[in-house]
Amino acid sequence: MTNIAAVERTISSGPYSEDWASLARHTNPSWFADAKFGIFTHWGLYSVPEYRNEWYSRNMYIRDYPEFAHHVNTYGKHGEFGYKDFIPMFTAPHFDANEWCELFANAGAKYIMPVSEHHDGFQMYRSELSRWNSFDMGPHRDVLGELKNAAHAHNLHFATSNHRAEHWWFMGHGREFESDVREPMARGDFYWPAATPEPNEFDIDSTPAPSPEFLDDWLARNVEIIDNYAPELLYFDWWVQHRAFRPYLRKLTAYYYNRMAQRGLDAAICYKYDALAWGAGIVDVERGGFADATPFVWQTDTAIARNSWSYTDSLDYKSLPELIIALIDAVSKNGNLLLNVGPRADGAIAEHDRGLLAGIGDWLRANGAGIYGSRPWRVSAEGPTVQNAGMFADQEETAWTAQDWRFTARDGSIYCFCLNPGEARELVCANFAGFDGEHKPPFNGVIEGVEQLGVGAVPFERATDGLHIREFVTTRCGSEYAGTQNALPMGFRLQIG
Repeated sequence: MTNIAAVERTISSGPYSEDWASLARHTNPSWFADAKFGIFTHWGLYSVPEYRNEWYSRNMYIRDYPEFAHHVNTYGKHGEFGYKDFIPMFTAPHFDANEWCELFANAGAKYIMPVSEHHDGFQMYRSELSRWNSFDMGPHRDVLGELKNAAHAHNLHFATSNHRAEHWWFMGHGREFESDVREPMARGDFYWPAATPEPNEFDIDSTPAPSPEFLDDWLARNVEIIDNYAPELLYFDWWVQHRAFRPYLRKLTAYYYNRMAQRGLDAAICYKYDALAWGAGIVDVERGGFADATPFVWQTDTAIARNSWSYTDSLDYKSLPELIIALIDAVSKNGNLLLNVGPRADGAIAEHDRGLLAGIGDWLRANGAGIYGSRPWRVSAEGPTVQNAGMFADQEETAWTAQDWRFTARDGSIYCFCLNPGEARELVCANFAGFDGEHKPPFNGVIEGVEQLGVGAVPFERATDGLHIREFVTTRCGSEYAGTQNALPMGFRLQIG
């Protein structure tokens, strides 16, 4: 178990105390604002059935869910083959951390964030707190440790997420009928505690509240991750905003920030909703973003598929242009994109996923000057198309036009990204219109040149309706990855005189 006295000593000896006033003075790591693009990986026991999504462990125990019928028809009754019986099947013979990180680095990512433990309770790292982990069972490998070493070898920042909080109730439906979840269990057992009833995710006072025993275990697991793996970002999923977690979350945040300060590392916690006090970490918006540029750095986490974070046999993939636009849109509004890829159960990354990552990497090699290290311009967006803001706004692809633009700034230049040039032979950006003799244009400065990123200088003219750009090169992606669009977003650098 975690030595609470050692935790308290670390907190008392560091710059941060376990109160929000102190923690809100924390400064987010400078590398994060420059990185812009990271890779999330959801990979665990839930990858074995490859069915519907990563909530298989919960849904297989709900009698009117498709997972229930699929499980019985494929593996047998829940009392004879439960979720834990996937562990011997999870051998991961093709898992190669270096190969993963090489793929992610070539895609242009600057950090990786593998899931250390999902709601199902199976730890993807070597642990002294529970034997239900990937080192003692399944693949018999310290997945998190291998990925950390590989990340550093490929100059990637290493981060991890922890979704243990939801395990308080995640397996509870298995108590409703004859299943292996009803077997006697104690602290540390795989399904423990399987509390019922399942709470509403927005009810911060739902009952039964997590017990001190569970919360101590939650704290201990996260301290173990911090001590053994020193992630530069620690991400928590949504249920840590429950009132019962508050004192534990403050303690864990103070410990993490002080422990990383001891090691001379910049670090931050990514969180959803209002789990942390404002300023104490990095705001995360799941599958969505903000309508306008923000004064604070933030992150959106989304997946290459609309319907799952883990690999399944029925993924609804997004198109390559859609993924690149998600990156551009976030960066123009002071955000980062954390893009999830779900490896297959054997540790291999599917070919379609590889193709999408390769396409993003190709685009970033040409256009990265307007992405990495950039900051929002005074205007973030232009165009007729309105995109929904907030969480889960990515369930349908937005139909962008050649009039839709996003803007960033870096090193004295302004970068303009046309989101969907389509078949256009000329592009017009209204924010850079010339003076009409009466009204001051939105940008009233000197433009000495326009460069298409990855191509070179292109002709331009400032007219009263906008900056006209001509003779550009349209980049297309293969139909397999294009989805509903076949022209990739196009970036231009405006050289300011």
